[in-house]
Amino acid sequence: MTSRSVCVFCGSRPGNDPVYAAEAEATGTMLAENGWRLVYGAGDVGLMGTVARAAQAAGGETFGVIPTHLLKAEVGKTDLSTFVITENMHERKKVMFMNSDAIVVLPGGAGSLDEFFEVLTWRQLHLHQKPIFLLNTAGFWNPLLALVDHVVEQGFADASLRELIRPKDTTADLNAALRTALS
Repeated sequence: MTSRSVCVFCGSRPGNDPVYAAEAEATGTMLAENGWRLVYGAGDVGLMGTVARAAQAAGGETFGVIPTHLLKAEVGKTDLSTFVITENMHERKKVMFMNSDAIVVLPGGAGSLDEFFEVLTWRQLHLHQKPIFLLNTAGFWNPLLALVDHVVEQGFADASLRELIRPKDTTADLNAALRTALS
């Protein structure tokens, strides 16, 4: 049985810079090498597929969750250790969150932002204590971090909000941070 599980939210597209896929692959490998189960959106496309294939190739356990309406679009990866189909996006996020000990957000689009802000809001409201990491590959999340700083500066959130977000520039940095957080 896997001791810890890490939820990875990321894009269903690869992005324009090949470094995004390289870091996604490194993340999947790193999770498996640490014996941590990958919990993710069960797609076999974009960064999602890259993370999962890398975790599998390194012998890792994979737990994928996908809503019925995305089975075709995200090419549901049915060869995972655990493959769960939900009725909707809300259930997907809940199942992913409930089956993880830490959250990692790789580059992605609106879906990844939605997932990030939901778990961040829950953390801000003290509904969980799971660490939230942003893999800030090539500075991808810098505009988001600046926006959060702006929200705090304008008085719409306490400065403690920024402290709930743990940006890491590389998979090696993320690995070290996860080892500490999950020990």
